[in-house]
Amino acid sequence: MADASYTTQEYDTQLGDYFALMKPRVMSLVVFTALVGLLAAPVSVNPVVAFCSILFIAIGAGASGALNMWWDADIDAVMRRTAKRPIPSGRVPAGEALSLGIALSGLSVMMLGLAANLLAAALLAFTIFFYAVIYSMWLKRSTPQNIVIGGAAGAFPPVIGWVVATGSFSIEAWLMFALIFMWTPPHFWALALFMKSDYDDADVPMLTVTHGRKATRLHILGYTVLLAALAVGTGFSAIGGPLYLAVAVVLNALFLKGAVEIWRRDEAQAEADSYAVEKRVFRLSLWYLFAHFGAILIEAMARPFGLGGW
Repeated sequence: MADASYTTQEYDTQLGDYFALMKPRVMSLVVFTALVGLLAAPVSVNPVVAFCSILFIAIGAGASGALNMWWDADIDAVMRRTAKRPIPSGRVPAGEALSLGIALSGLSVMMLGLAANLLAAALLAFTIFFYAVIYSMWLKRSTPQNIVIGGAAGAFPPVIGWVVATGSFSIEAWLMFALIFMWTPPHFWALALFMKSDYDDADVPMLTVTHGRKATRLHILGYTVLLAALAVGTGFSAIGGPLYLAVAVVLNALFLKGAVEIWRRDEAQAEADSYAVEKRVFRLSLWYLFAHFGAILIEAMARPFGLGGW
């Protein structure tokens, strides 16, 4: 949790520092998956409504990032991967990050309700609450299941996009949710395998810390098997199609191959090649989600021309 020590410094804050508080890389994934959810829905949306809705969803994602950075400033300061973030590096006061997060949360939820519908706004509000409170304030520091359960926060954007278009839930929206939800643990655990000292130093109960790397490798394999079955199965749903199925088969074969390689390795092998396999699988996981959702988007855009879907 952010402490008072961050409020006694002198700050030279730039506009870019406030933008960095909103985790732009995470925001880009939120925007993309929400847009896919909106465009994959079987209902056309006015372009102005669609643009405004995606904008407010992006602002909501930025609000979540600012609140997360405010709360996690103390552990960010001791982790190499996060030490240069705006608060621990002394560029933004913790109080300003909190104020920004709260203000953007209220703005994004209110405006999404006005631009789209109340159900989408309520779901965005719940997503912000889940990430900032359930994940950041509770799960992250209390259980090795932090990434598993907390992954739901990152899985809601395509559902919000779908609800913007339709005003309701559907199995297709939840399939997109499940795709992100099941992808999150192996994605983050692959990172944790070669960044373990960070979580040790910050006393964060990541699976690598609480159960060891051997157990983490087995968990990566297990979740990847489930993810592959879900991803390929989605190809036969209303949001799937031949292109999506081809992408899913190829990428999940590669992801499964990488997960098996990780599972078979011991720490001596991993350290000998500087965790090359783990880093390769992590990089693949970054492309994995964009490729799957990109294929869903192409299938959706092609359907009006009789080309997408089955």
